[in-house]
Amino acid sequence: MDRGEAKADAVATSRIDVPQDLAVGLFGPTDVNLRTLEQQLPADVHARGSRITLTGSPADVAGSERVISELIKIVRTGTQLTPDLVRQSMSILRTETSQSPAEVLSLDILSRRGKVIRPKTLNQKHYVDAIDKNTIVFGLGPAGTGKTYLAMAKAVQALQSKDVSRIILTRPAVEAGERLGFLPGSLSEKIDPYLRPLYDALHDMIDPEAIPKLMEAGVIEVAPLAYMRGRTLNDAFIILDEAQNTTGEQMKMFLTRLGFGAKMVVTGDVTQVDLPGGATSGLRVATRILDGIDDIHFAELTSADVVRHKLVADIVDAYGRAEEEQGNRALRREGLRQGGRRR
Repeated sequence: MDRGEAKADAVATSRIDVPQDLAVGLFGPTDVNLRTLEQQLPADVHARGSRITLTGSPADVAGSERVISELIKIVRTGTQLTPDLVRQSMSILRTETSQSPAEVLSLDILSRRGKVIRPKTLNQKHYVDAIDKNTIVFGLGPAGTGKTYLAMAKAVQALQSKDVSRIILTRPAVEAGERLGFLPGSLSEKIDPYLRPLYDALHDMIDPEAIPKLMEAGVIEVAPLAYMRGRTLNDAFIILDEAQNTTGEQMKMFLTRLGFGAKMVVTGDVTQVDLPGGATSGLRVATRILDGIDDIHFAELTSADVVRHKLVADIVDAYGRAEEEQGNRALRREGLRQGGRRR
């Protein structure tokens, strides 16, 4: 056996003594996190007491050591470690980034009644950082990536820290063609079906009994996009949700509502356009003509950032592949037609 083969077959062993006060948090209730590590790490994992022994190739052991070191840092911040956070930490370590999992996964935005809202993926952390640094941010990505939820959390945080004096939440009522006056019932009854997701997020972040008072005082406003026309929104955190269902004219109208001391977040998924008659999405137009303007940022989220049930990411990817194949078939058919005309 030559030296190269001997090196390839070498087995390394590493022992990590986890501080006693952190071991329970690292291993998790009934060792649920430890079992996840045993399944996910490339090295063999054995735990006895608070000592972890890693065995495998030198590269596998080194990579596993790094994962466990980062998880210990996360537990030390007081963050409750879960199997999902273990997997997310490993995913972050596989990317080329200078940010550690502890930096990404321990950033608390809001805390209410023991529930903490924080980024759960690297792209989500970049998105939250962009909201801090820019006046207008577009959060683009599929369902379940946290684009609206994190924007809402940042809005509530800004209100609580008095960076803004009010929150304005809006989305286009596409199904009603924005002609809400023709619908039966009071204004609240007309708009509730379109704005309910925004109310649901608010209830996660603010005491439900306080929300009606804040809305009555105008501190929080939830309204269809049509009601933004003709206004200038100063000292406000403004969120436009489901922006893929705006027309170009509506998007321009919304963006030009920006006033002094205001911040805007526009969220949407350009693959889920519901506009009638094949109208072009205002979100698509905005991403094309506003790219490169200072203080406007486009944050891209992908199926890897889906934080709902793990099947949601698989569903998003499957539909994406199907739509791409459908588009390729359409291009091939068009190519054949063009070739037939040339003949």
